Amino acid sequence: MNFAGSFPTTRMRRNRRDAWNRALVAENTLSAADLIWPIFLTEGEGQRVEVPSMPGVFRVSPDIAAEHVAEAVALGIPAVALFPYTPMEHRDEDGTGALHPDNLTCRAARAMKAAHPGLGLISDVALDTYTTHGHDGVLRDGQVHNEETVEILCRMALLQAEAGVDVVAPSDMMDGRIGTIRAALDARGLIHTRIMSYAAKYASGFYAPFRDAVGSEIGSGKPVLSDKKTYQMDPANSDEALREVALDIAEGADMVMVKPGLPYLDIVHRVRSTFGVPTFAYHVSGEYSMLMAAVQRGWLNYDRAMMEALMCFKRAGCNGVLTYLAVDAARRLKAG
Repeated sequence: MNFAGSFPTTRMRRNRRDAWNRALVAENTLSAADLIWPIFLTEGEGQRVEVPSMPGVFRVSPDIAAEHVAEAVALGIPAVALFPYTPMEHRDEDGTGALHPDNLTCRAARAMKAAHPGLGLISDVALDTYTTHGHDGVLRDGQVHNEETVEILCRMALLQAEAGVDVVAPSDMMDGRIGTIRAALDARGLIHTRIMSYAAKYASGFYAPFRDAVGSEIGSGKPVLSDKKTYQMDPANSDEALREVALDIAEGADMVMVKPGLPYLDIVHRVRSTFGVPTFAYHVSGEYSMLMAAVQRGWLNYDRAMMEALMCFKRAGCNGVLTYLAVDAARRLKAG
């Protein structure tokens, strides 16, 4: 029987038939080296406290931070990102605790760098976890004051770098802060300290569990801005993100970040395609908590959903991703 012309000569399913063939033609790969693990810090000793809105995520005290990240190091995760939970009694209107050389981030950084000298340390540079009102900068006349905030952020970045942090990551979205921080670091001789800019950070509803984790909910003690829309980006905008990234690169950013992650993969793709610079995304707390809630209810398979979500970042063009799934994903990758 002559079937010529009845079927296509090109069958896309042929290269999907076997696992070895699928691996051979895969366009993107995921490894532990693509992952950055965000960790939360808290005061005290021997503290390991689960964040209620983020199942499986803990705040740890600086004395056990090195132990906490030991498995991540063993699994080949190259870097961790540090976020402090500052008790309200240690906060004030201007976030002056950020400038204390023995604050949570600095103590944890020194301990982790001593125990794991090859582990990259990335620190958050913003005032929201140090202010009583929860904004990323100082408030003046009911608004976040740009220049005064930037001056504080510079001092904050210097302290963190001197404590052993390798990469300072300004997440505040103030104008001009990258260039000012770069100049301050260079003037201090910290020329090897890198800057990972939260270049395209959106005013997103997906941050709520994170704000629970670090205690940075917008306060109500004094008249304050009710949200962060005057400095974080409008989710409606895409071209604006490219302008933000271009400015931060020109000011000296070594790498840039898009935040949130999965809902903004179009931004990730545009940034990487346009600039070709090291590009990262933050798989944020709300994305993590939604996945975990579905897994706990049996609606999703954890391993499959986790690995698919992380691969999406690589497909979009990310060099790496900050994710609370980092350790579990690295375990899964090691298991094969």
